[in-house]
Amino acid sequence: MVIAGIGWHMVGAASAASFYAPIEKVKKWSWETTWAVAGIFSWIILPIGVSLILLPHFFAFYSGIASGVLLRTFLFGCMWGVGNVNYGLTMRYLGMSLGIGVAIGVTLVVGTIIPPLAHGALHTLLATRSGVFTLAGIALALAGIAVVSWAGHLKERRQGVRVEEFNLTKGLLLAVLCGIFSSGMSFAIDAAAPMAAAARHAGVAPLYAALPSYVIIMGGGALVNFAYCFSRLAFLRSLSLRRDLAEPRPTLVKNSAMAASGGIMWYLQFFFYAWGAANIPLRLSYVNWMLHMSGYVLFGGLVGLALGEWRSAQGRPVRLLWAGMAIIILAANLVGLGMAS
Repeated sequence: MVIAGIGWHMVGAASAASFYAPIEKVKKWSWETTWAVAGIFSWIILPIGVSLILLPHFFAFYSGIASGVLLRTFLFGCMWGVGNVNYGLTMRYLGMSLGIGVAIGVTLVVGTIIPPLAHGALHTLLATRSGVFTLAGIALALAGIAVVSWAGHLKERRQGVRVEEFNLTKGLLLAVLCGIFSSGMSFAIDAAAPMAAAARHAGVAPLYAALPSYVIIMGGGALVNFAYCFSRLAFLRSLSLRRDLAEPRPTLVKNSAMAASGGIMWYLQFFFYAWGAANIPLRLSYVNWMLHMSGYVLFGGLVGLALGEWRSAQGRPVRLLWAGMAIIILAANLVGLGMAS
């Protein structure tokens, strides 16, 4: 059961690491238009569509959930949305590898540690074998993320990639804030636990019980992301939604398909996250976020290798990348040993 949980988390992480590949193939559209189209699929169509299939009485289900649960879940979704749109600023001042590395490291720690602390379960982390193994796994995963991020930084330097507005102090501050806000997804999933319980009571299989909560979680994230994208499209003279949608039909079809594919893959990361979490004992639910985020970095490296992004950076950067990924794999196994004990 635990092995299956870790396996499904890795499938979700692989989807998370790959979702941007089709989005990068979108041409002649602004990033804002592309991101909004992808978001329509990932944050609106798929969460609602899946829940309509799963729930026998869609509207009655949500009206039966306590308003406090709905509000907390939605606001934590908005919190994740703020972190999501701040990734760009983080990379602007630190560069892609260092910016994402710091942000993901902070997200992993905050999103894993805070939920059990909020539930008064500090003793579970400090006084149990599984908790100690999890803390050791977190520390090891952070080391792996640091190694992978440094490898990416060395790769960018070899490839002549320069951060024109590099600012270490400002970049680190933004990366930490981005990581904290991005962990809102972990907080939202934790806050939505009563919704998952209600879904099971309504007859939804445990494997799918968390999925109806995504309507609320991703609705909060969608509000922030769409507000950001459409405000820029409306007020920045260099951007125009009308101009993007006036491209020739073949371009529109290809761009829409690529953006939609990216959005679907983004959603699938949390579809399989739910499967992974369903196979992890409830008392150890705090490990889910750690497994997902460390797997995200692991598969991000593998996807980069598969796409040839490291071809011109042979030698030390690639060796460091493999070493960092090996450390992350070891961290996941350490957590697995703790759960199995």
